[in-house]
Amino acid sequence: MADNKAKKKPPQIQQKGKDASKAGKKESSTVAVDTVRKGIEQTLKEKYLKDIVPALLKQLQCSNVNEVPKIEKIVVNRGTGEATQDIKVLDRTIEEIRSITLQKPVVRKAKKSIANFKLREGQPIGAMVTLRDQRMYAFLEKLIKVALPRIRDFKGLNPNSFDGRGNYTFGIREQLIFPEIDYNKIDKIRGMNVSIITTAKNDETARALLDAFAFPFRN
Repeated sequence: MADNKAKKKPPQIQQKGKDASKAGKKESSTVAVDTVRKGIEQTLKEKYLKDIVPALLKQLQCSNVNEVPKIEKIVVNRGTGEATQDIKVLDRTIEEIRSITLQKPVVRKAKKSIANFKLREGQPIGAMVTLRDQRMYAFLEKLIKVALPRIRDFKGLNPNSFDGRGNYTFGIREQLIFPEIDYNKIDKIRGMNVSIITTAKNDETARALLDAFAFPFRN
């Protein structure tokens, strides 16, 4: 009797109805998440326009608002030297970065061959994504308020990692600090680099800009 019950299936029409219902719920959930996400993006962007710009205008003694520095883009990248032996490593990297940034990364390829590393020209060696405008602000919000505070014994980022041209780069050792990454679904702990590109002309001005965003530099 148990086997007969297990073999019974609902009519095809009913099954489609259930699938449609699930699809509808999934679509509604996606819309809800997007709505919340847009709220976050607008909040941080509005903070820059309404609070940060006037404050920096005074602090940096700019003659007009056009001279106030801003974040132009954020670049997230990960090198995958292991991909030369296992291409699945690159696939996992692409999926993880896409989940974290909500944007599909581009594959980086070797510019020249290096025999000692068994590397051939044109071989995939990493993935990178460049975030601008809304996705940039959403990622920055998540980075400052959610991801970085989850680092064990976090004492702040190195304030000396500016490049001399107003840009700041730092490394993240574990992708697990981002809530989108499930520990049970990863094969290995991997890090990534984050570069914040600004319009500031020097490091001091860029530091003032990131401080205004409450960027967690250590003292």
